[in-house]
Amino acid sequence: MDTSEQIELGELKPGDKARVSSVVGTIPRLHELGLVPGTLIKVLRVAPLGDPVEIFVRDSRLCLRRSEMKGIMVVRES
Repeated sequence: MDTSEQIELGELKPGDKARVSSVVGTIPRLHELGLVPGTLIKVLRVAPLGDPVEIFVRDSRLCLRRSEMKGIMVVRES
């Protein structure tokens, strides 16, 4: 995986797909929900004021606050 293409999860827009490359310094429960390196995610919706963001991960929908997404680095998928 080319680390030069890593961006933070919060930078994705609805419809974007990405693969988690690293999770650093974020809320531990996110690991339990499946946000671990190698996991494919898709951004579904963003609330009108930008927070929270709904994502699809491992056949589930999660709503995350922008503060929870800090430290989750992803690589865009085509």
